[in-house]
Amino acid sequence: MTIDSAKPLDQQDERLLHHSGFRGAVGDFLQRLRGGDLGSLPVVLGLIIIWTIFQVLNPNFLSSTNLVNLTMQSAAVGTIAIGIVLVLLLGEIDLSVGSVSGLSSAILAVGFVQLGLPLPVVLLASLVAGVVAGAAFGFLRTLFGVPSFVITLGGLLGILGLQLFVLGKTKSINIPFDSVIVQFGQQWFLPAWASYTLVVIAVAIFAYNQLSLSRRREGAGLSSTPASIIIVRSAGLLAVLGAATWYLNLSRGVGAPFALFLLLVVIMHFFLTRTRWGRSVFAVGGNVEAARRAGIRVNRVYISVFVLCSLFAALGGLLAAARAASANSSSGGGDTNLNAIAAAVIGGTSLFGGRGSAFSAVLGIVVIMSINSGLALLFLESYVQYIVTGAVLLLAVVIDSLSRRSRAAAGRA
Repeated sequence: MTIDSAKPLDQQDERLLHHSGFRGAVGDFLQRLRGGDLGSLPVVLGLIIIWTIFQVLNPNFLSSTNLVNLTMQSAAVGTIAIGIVLVLLLGEIDLSVGSVSGLSSAILAVGFVQLGLPLPVVLLASLVAGVVAGAAFGFLRTLFGVPSFVITLGGLLGILGLQLFVLGKTKSINIPFDSVIVQFGQQWFLPAWASYTLVVIAVAIFAYNQLSLSRRREGAGLSSTPASIIIVRSAGLLAVLGAATWYLNLSRGVGAPFALFLLLVVIMHFFLTRTRWGRSVFAVGGNVEAARRAGIRVNRVYISVFVLCSLFAALGGLLAAARAASANSSSGGGDTNLNAIAAAVIGGTSLFGGRGSAFSAVLGIVVIMSINSGLALLFLESYVQYIVTGAVLLLAVVIDSLSRRSRAAAGRA
């Protein structure tokens, strides 16, 4: 293919890449890696290393029973981490998610057990409490320009006090084991046929979206992913998800809370990548002033993201209470905040804003829960868990910083 001097060089490069087929797509991937766009590669490699080490130290680590437990433990904090991903995309932070989740669990226990209210009403009240908290943070951030770190730190303390007030003197309330909410959190698992069906549907949607995007880019004269690459990716995804589902089904299968968590991740991925709101979130996180000059209503983006973050925190609190069959003064406390934030960052969401994915919550929480599970099987003290998790978090931030530096250098070149 020859170069057309009548066309801009960037368009010629795009067309050259398009016509280079499979080899060109592979070369483009390697070029992005050299430019610092590592994507989720470091997380996947890290997870493989972690699993390999723990499996060597304890052969029970990768048993289907342990992995089912791992997925069930991931659902609550993973759901909270989805909201953290959203605020990090704006270059903000929310330190109150643990307290919001604790308040949500307290409202569930008090309303359902002590007051005898219908479960749907109590669930709705718990989620509304999260929405109100997020709206308050968003308005304070946009109206007064107070840093989100300070706002949500105050929210952490204030909402914790509200949680203790709601619980009352008992400070601990057990939720009946035969209730629907506890059964959902502990005993509900997808039938094997349903889990395999969801895998096929997910891969089909993935392939359709990739093909549609490729056609749109080709129609616009931009580089597009060859059909052969899409087929290979789809086949690989089907093999990985199918094998994982089969292995989990050797034990109890895919838990309903974990399936809900994955569904929420897919929904948020759609809104972030396929809607104007999602593009606005990335634009604001990349450059607030440029986004404002482009006509994006920045304040609305901030408020909506903080509302969603607290909403996911409230839902995570409900899942945690359902799994524990109780709510108490320590619900949402301890390392809930740290694990949710660490999951988002370890999963690949940048602390500097503008870069990340809803799937970061999945990768990150699996890494953290793998560390927790592996260390528990080795009967090590809890302080080791904090040290290892902190080291992994620090490594993730260093990789993010280095990749940003590489991309900046490539852009200047």
